[in-house]
Amino acid sequence: MAQARLSVRKIREVLRLKAEARWSDRQIAEVVGSARSTVQECLRRAKAAGLAWPLPEEVDEDALLGRLYPKAALAPRYPTPDFATVQAELARKGVTRMLLWQEYKAQHPDGCQYSAFCRDYEAWLGRQDAVMRFEHTPGEKLFVDYSGLTMEVVDRSSGEVQKAEVFVAALGASNFTYVEASLTQTLADWLGAHVRALEYFGGVARAIVPDNLKSGVHRACRYEPDLNPSYQDFAEHYGVAILPARVRKPRDKAKVEAAVQGIERWILAPLRHCTFFSLAELNAALAAQLERYNDRELSREAGTRRSRFLALDRPALKPLPSHRYQYATWKKAKVHLDYHVEVERRYYSVPYRLIGKTVDLRLTVHMVEVFYRGQAVATHLRQDGPRRFVTDPAHRPERHRAVIELNHERLLERAEAIGPATAAVLREQVHRRAHPDEALRVSLGILRLAHDFSTGALEQACVQALELRAFSYRAIRALILAPPAPVQEALSLPEHDNVRGARYFT
Repeated sequence: MAQARLSVRKIREVLRLKAEARWSDRQIAEVVGSARSTVQECLRRAKAAGLAWPLPEEVDEDALLGRLYPKAALAPRYPTPDFATVQAELARKGVTRMLLWQEYKAQHPDGCQYSAFCRDYEAWLGRQDAVMRFEHTPGEKLFVDYSGLTMEVVDRSSGEVQKAEVFVAALGASNFTYVEASLTQTLADWLGAHVRALEYFGGVARAIVPDNLKSGVHRACRYEPDLNPSYQDFAEHYGVAILPARVRKPRDKAKVEAAVQGIERWILAPLRHCTFFSLAELNAALAAQLERYNDRELSREAGTRRSRFLALDRPALKPLPSHRYQYATWKKAKVHLDYHVEVERRYYSVPYRLIGKTVDLRLTVHMVEVFYRGQAVATHLRQDGPRRFVTDPAHRPERHRAVIELNHERLLERAEAIGPATAAVLREQVHRRAHPDEALRVSLGILRLAHDFSTGALEQACVQALELRAFSYRAIRALILAPPAPVQEALSLPEHDNVRGARYFT
């Protein structure tokens, strides 16, 4: 029968009593509650290991057990498979554990059986894929994602059913959660949900951790993801960092994954039998359930999500900015010769020195902002009425009229090289257009037709345009694509004895 082993505490007591009290082995055995032979074996092992009381400071519990009871090296029962290679091979299409085990057995006939092969591989894999648990600093991170489940919204009149997406946001330290539904996962709904989540929390975390959703991340990258410009604009407005999770790494956002699971169980599942006829009805029901969810007692920690939020996250959040973020889209545009850029068939001026440059446009519901190399160069109220040109006088060059006339003179020289009819059509633009910039733009479009088709086709179309008094770009292009058929002269019958003529019938 194997000799009993004392605990570390009793080993230390045996060594102390033997050295300081000089008790007998029997007395020590009675004090520590073990057999005398066990005490004697402990003392023998301590002497063999060169240990005496008091123990050196570097000898901790593990070291003491290791020196008194060293583990004997066990001979492997069978050759150990190369599990790193197994893992790499399993990533290849068509490769299975059974196939790899058969190849292993072919090389090692005395190797383990299939069940042990799988068991040992799972144990090895668990050691490789250890989970790091994070202690989240209050107010540090906000995790956001969409739930995998959707809710139905029914159109009351047509009966059409729409699937509503469910947005979830959770703070790292307290797990305090926000939820809302939207009809899409587009950028506008994505950022709008962010704004309302921050307002629900009453503050801003230092970082937001989203998934690599296309609405937020333009190009996924482990080290430097390329954010959507509007998402970056949102981040700058609130002074928050965006830290997208790595692709196919759900543990990077385990907080929101757990929050999504809780939302699905405690909020979405109880509403599964309810019928909602509008998005507002659905969000009202979600809000009511959310309050109960945040006030539920936590099973593994004291308090509720709300109480932990008030104690941890709420004091650490940064204050909201003075004004709410307004959703904006970004696009690039080239400044035309008339120093205007186009936005939905309307034209907004920029400083004339940027003619030919590419600028960035930030478009909100009410504003058009123009940036060049990161600097704001123009701001206009967005137009939705009949007005097509919006020009800031400060953007005009000096002696603007002379510049416009010079530009028209240059265009007229090109038109006269094509033909007199083309030049006449361009002169008509100056007289017929209310704004010189508009005349310049139409003239450029007409001259462009010579490149798209040919100079001969443009000149012929302009001849017909002058006859028809149709001087617009669209009319001239239509005349090139479908020129009118020439008018044929009426045929007269020759005089002949066999031809009776019209007078015969009178």
